Amino acid sequence: MKPFSKKEFVPKTAFTIVVPFRNEKENLPNLLHSISLLHYPKELVEVILVDDDSEERFQIPNSKFQIFQIKNIRKSNSPKKDAIEAAIQVAKNDWIITTDADCLVQKDWLTIYDQYIQENEVEMIASGVCYLPKNGFLSAFQNLDFLSLQGATIGSFGIGKPFMCNGANFAYSKAFFNELNGFQGNETIASGDDVFLLQKAVSVAPKKVGFLLAKESIVATKPVATWSELFQQRVRWASKSSGYSSVYGKLLALVVFVGNLTWILSFLLWLIGILDQNVFMLFVALKFLIDFILLYKTANFFQSKLQYVLASSLLYPFFSVSVAVYSLFRKYNWKGRNFRK
Repeated sequence: MKPFSKKEFVPKTAFTIVVPFRNEKENLPNLLHSISLLHYPKELVEVILVDDDSEERFQIPNSKFQIFQIKNIRKSNSPKKDAIEAAIQVAKNDWIITTDADCLVQKDWLTIYDQYIQENEVEMIASGVCYLPKNGFLSAFQNLDFLSLQGATIGSFGIGKPFMCNGANFAYSKAFFNELNGFQGNETIASGDDVFLLQKAVSVAPKKVGFLLAKESIVATKPVATWSELFQQRVRWASKSSGYSSVYGKLLALVVFVGNLTWILSFLLWLIGILDQNVFMLFVALKFLIDFILLYKTANFFQSKLQYVLASSLLYPFFSVSVAVYSLFRKYNWKGRNFRK
């Protein structure tokens, strides 16, 4: 994909920033501080925080932008989808842009979105998300995994077959959301406020959907702190793949699963002496090379360091297959609640 270049524009688009949250007393002040630094006319911005039954109270700090806090209205198995719908019902601006409480935005975040909207006839825009840098193997591992997802996301838009995006940096017009009947049809799946809406939009009006490939639009988020949290998070993400309406998305998920499962089976066959070592090493080298090309190109765009690549590549097939199998049969924990697929 060709990167989008920032130009001087007179801001016109009115945005409502929607932030669903639950027990984010430590993270929200950082997000709101980054929002307060936005270079954008205050009359064109409002922020709606949707409290999803937090166990702690959050006091809204002073800001140059209007910030409202509302309670989530639960009506489905998906608290986040309910929270976004509750915000959209009271939002006064034409464009909704969602992010997460543990994120940070850049000063030109809305400016570059506005320029993209003015230059393109779109009603829905996905954009990039990266991890805040942190030391250690756990952070490096999840960063590589996340870069692979971002690379696949950008690439899918590049070949005209988008099927995935990230709700931490996702925008759409209210009119288009209502035209798509919102999240209707996948309320039973707890996650997927982003991908299901995207796939629905692509099936109805693909030319109205775009990806904003600009460094100014990148949103940064925090990596999780433990392997258990990482596993549960990835299970939550994987659990929605069976509900994809995109045939291409389902096929790609299957290719990834089969590729990693083949890696494990090849390793076991080599260990017991059935598979020739040269054949096994050739397969491992080819997979590593293909993965590395995608990771390197994606990391270059996000200006992210590639660390522990070899060690992560050896662990990843076992992690990926475990997540995929677990997501098919077991429930997962999210924000202190248990959810079934």
